[in-house]
Amino acid sequence: MTRTNPGRFFEDFRLGEVIVHAVPRTVNLGERALYHALYPARHALHSSDTFAQSCGLPFSPLDDLVTFHTVLGKSVPDISVNAVANLGYAEGRWITPLWPGDTVTATSEVIGLKENSSGTSGVVWVRTTGRNQHGEVLMSYARWVMVRKRGTGPAPDPVVPDLAAVVDPATLALPRGLDFADYDFALAGEPHRWGDYAPGEVIDHVDGVTIEEAEHMMATRLWQNTAKVHFDATQRPDGRRLIYGGHVISLARALSFNGLANAQMIVGLNAGSHANPCFAGDTVRAWSEVLDRAETRVPSVGALRLRLVAKKGAAGQLRGADGKYLPDVLLDLDYWVLVPR
Repeated sequence: MTRTNPGRFFEDFRLGEVIVHAVPRTVNLGERALYHALYPARHALHSSDTFAQSCGLPFSPLDDLVTFHTVLGKSVPDISVNAVANLGYAEGRWITPLWPGDTVTATSEVIGLKENSSGTSGVVWVRTTGRNQHGEVLMSYARWVMVRKRGTGPAPDPVVPDLAAVVDPATLALPRGLDFADYDFALAGEPHRWGDYAPGEVIDHVDGVTIEEAEHMMATRLWQNTAKVHFDATQRPDGRRLIYGGHVISLARALSFNGLANAQMIVGLNAGSHANPCFAGDTVRAWSEVLDRAETRVPSVGALRLRLVAKKGAAGQLRGADGKYLPDVLLDLDYWVLVPR
């Protein structure tokens, strides 16, 4: 009898199945310190209790991407431990802030399955939901992953879910009490308000970060991400460990502070693609495009829809003449953030 778990392969997923992910995770200020050590994160609301209190919150919540990483990490052993690549995201909504001391649990529903033409892998779509110890939803999102097949047997009929291209800004959740009426722009780091940004504007975030193997390995362990391609050099023909896509997301989000210091909270994830693989030694740079603006129910708070691009080259360039991502593009992320008006 074997007592070990090799993880799910494509054939092991069933449409409509709800998977309860093991090992609840209590997060605290240690996660904040490690997050700020791994990424050059400087947004004031997630750095300072007093700043957060001036914005109507009881104290500073953990970074929104800590919520994302922790919830995703819970799902990896059941969804993507045998993944070839994490392909994309949609319909993501942050509902409740993650506070120090909260315990995170997660479940995933299988919402789509499609075998690849090679017959050696298939794409699995899931909707993952993270909750706190009170049963409140922290966030939910859809993602799709290319997963290896165990064999070459018959595949299920393909089902590709119909996912919204954009999260309706009217459905974005604002934390209880959030109010930017007394917002301190000097302490935040930049003077730019919601109305200062125009759709079509491109912001080059200037700075770059070279990824180190040690930092990437620490990050994937911190989020309890057990996907083999991030740890085991024998999983790829080139013998290289693939950098966790979420690591690139956090690096790019942190780099976006320069030009978007007042984009304080992520509340919606419209779409996301890991366009090309990232490896240790790559230098990540970032640029953003303003896609849209929306009002919220709080007069002092506006929402910006942003495209965040991480790449190894110049800002502003995304696709070639053939419509495909340029080879130096690592990430194309479309998301909503809250900004003072």
